[in-house]
Amino acid sequence: MKIILAEKAGFCFGVERAVDMAMKEAAAAPGKVWSWGPVIHNEEVVREFEEAGGTTLEEGDPVPACGTVVLRSHGVGPEVYQQLDAAGLRIVDATCPFVLRIHRIARETAEAGGFLLVAGDPSHAEVKGILGWAGEYCAAIGSPEDVESLVLPAERPVTLVAQTTFPVKKFQDIVEKLKHCGYSINVVNTICNATRERQEEAQRVAACVDAMVVIGGTRSSNSQKLFEICRSACPRTCFIQTYQDLTTDDIIGAHSIGITAGASTPKKIIQEVLHTCQSYRTSSTSF
Repeated sequence: MKIILAEKAGFCFGVERAVDMAMKEAAAAPGKVWSWGPVIHNEEVVREFEEAGGTTLEEGDPVPACGTVVLRSHGVGPEVYQQLDAAGLRIVDATCPFVLRIHRIARETAEAGGFLLVAGDPSHAEVKGILGWAGEYCAAIGSPEDVESLVLPAERPVTLVAQTTFPVKKFQDIVEKLKHCGYSINVVNTICNATRERQEEAQRVAACVDAMVVIGGTRSSNSQKLFEICRSACPRTCFIQTYQDLTTDDIIGAHSIGITAGASTPKKIIQEVLHTCQSYRTSSTSF
């Protein structure tokens, strides 16, 4: 049995930076550091952050009276900065620089009297943050089909951006659908290079194996997108969080197995899954 581990699997630059910043703060002041939402969408990392002395603030939780709040890589809207400033809290901004670029585009679009259209999941933290910087005139769409029910203001110039982890092919399809509907739009492809490379590699690997394993957190949007991409190329694709979720049914009889992981998956978890697949290879005669 052949096992192919994607080179681009695991932490991207923005996620690694955010995790390092959050862990450093938690270790330096245990019990006095909060993250605005999960540090990243990976349950194992969140648990490590909390074991180090940090606390995760979920939506609706009261703002702490004092201490430090770490803004995760997904970014937030301006109202969160204002809320934390008003409470006198120290802010450690771990927003991914690529997300900050989109915030700038959103702010500039609003200041110019334009309309911002975001290709992304409207319920995702990153998209919510981007829309927060766009002011009143903005919207998010998750698929080319959403364009059909879209009504854009004729009197405002429209700028289209994308959630950094949005599928490249789907973004291209949205652009083509908008053109087909006669819209004149300023398109800014804000999908980060790491996402594009990860998705392209995952598709290549999935296309040449009998079974594909995608590792990621259940709340990880980019991991779910990888799963969709891989499943389209390899119907026998499974989605797991850790090696403990992998069963023999997922890979039994496969002569080749591909492994990839979302941007919020630690290297340790990837290696554990790899070793588990290797142990199946050496201990089972089915392969």
